[in-house]
Amino acid sequence: MVTEFSPVAAAIGGALIGIACALLLVLYGKIAGISGVVKSIFTKTNSGSRWKIYFIIGLFLAGITVQVFAPSLLEGELHLPPWLIIVAGLLVGAGTTLANGCTSGHGVCGMSRFSTRSWVSTCTFMAVAIITANLVG
Repeated sequence: MVTEFSPVAAAIGGALIGIACALLLVLYGKIAGISGVVKSIFTKTNSGSRWKIYFIIGLFLAGITVQVFAPSLLEGELHLPPWLIIVAGLLVGAGTTLANGCTSGHGVCGMSRFSTRSWVSTCTFMAVAIITANLVG
């Protein structure tokens, strides 16, 4: 299990996420908010949504690639009952609906565009995450 924090790996990962989001915005005028992309696939059926399907497929392929070539990066232990994980997932879904976006949309894309709503949402996400991690951990 990987337990050490690596600032270099974190910086590289953050830079890759930032570059991908910037390219999507600059080249296509689209925001890389994962919850919005997934939600819109199931709620809208327009011809301009093909890129969203490719985006989601790319996320799955990235996960599969990591599983094949570096499975130790996915190791970890979660000592929680399955029902609690399901409830947590539903709460995250409800939260992203209430906030009109998720951490990727608000935290990466919205904050970089100086969106006040995104700054408030991201601060709220982080505060709740810190409190939850301390209560559960």
